[in-house]
Amino acid sequence: MPEFGPDQPPDEWELSEDGRAAAAALTRLLPAGSRLVGSNEPKAWQTLEPAGSVVRDPRFNEIARIGEPWEGDFQAWRRSYVSGVDHPGWEPRAEVAARFGAGVTDHLEAASTTGSVLVVASHGMAMTLWLTARIGLADPGEFWAGLRFPDAHLVDLRAGTVRRLEGTAATG
Repeated sequence: MPEFGPDQPPDEWELSEDGRAAAAALTRLLPAGSRLVGSNEPKAWQTLEPAGSVVRDPRFNEIARIGEPWEGDFQAWRRSYVSGVDHPGWEPRAEVAARFGAGVTDHLEAASTTGSVLVVASHGMAMTLWLTARIGLADPGEFWAGLRFPDAHLVDLRAGTVRRLEGTAATG
């Protein structure tokens, strides 16, 4: 979990001490020599940092949103958004999926030149939208609501599948 509050934008949140410990445990599950890529947001790249040097790519940033309530049921807003409800001031879902997909394509190509596995640290809504567009999640809202902090999923683009990495912490 990041350290957060209403006085700092979410894209500037850093991991808390507990978040750093959970990230260190998570990175021990990743394949050695992976190509590590994170969004520009500190909480994402800091999640992979214990495993090595992290390339930062803004295409993996969380969705841009204006008007999300700080207090109240922000989770309902987010779940409805990934399920297909438009919110004024929120980045269009198709644009999120396209930028995320372009990042995946570019970094998969870079990883293939060294024979490494691509590991991306991103954010729940952006990743859910990309997975929905790319492999057709049956229930994007349910997938998003089931994400943990931290969490890791294995995505097989050829088979069109996604599954949680065994041993991922069940917190959050």
